[in-house]
Amino acid sequence: MLQSIFHYSLHFLAVGIIAYFYDKKNWKKNWLLLIATMLVDIDHVFATPLFDAYRCSIGYHPLHSIYAIICYILGAIFLKKGIFKLICIGLCFHMLTDFIDCLWTFYKCGTCYESSALKQSIKKVVSN
Repeated sequence: MLQSIFHYSLHFLAVGIIAYFYDKKNWKKNWLLLIATMLVDIDHVFATPLFDAYRCSIGYHPLHSIYAIICYILGAIFLKKGIFKLICIGLCFHMLTDFIDCLWTFYKCGTCYESSALKQSIKKVVSN
């Protein structure tokens, strides 16, 4: 329960802080835009089963893959200030939030990490 509250607080409330510091004048509009980056979770509907409380999203879903995350990071770093940069920042923060959720899950379920797509993705990146 606490894990879910923390997770969704980051997804909805913490992005308000990001929006405020990104552009104080337009923070409300930017906050809604950052909340809209949660649409990245659309890739969850293709998972079987649709919901698994012990599944780590990072590395499992296509829009949560290591390669997608690298693209989000590059966009956040190299794009000029504007809507696309803010979207990339939002996607990076979304992935960070999901990663924190993964760590919390792995703490509760040690075997979950061993069978996770995240572990496989890390091994793939490190071996290349």
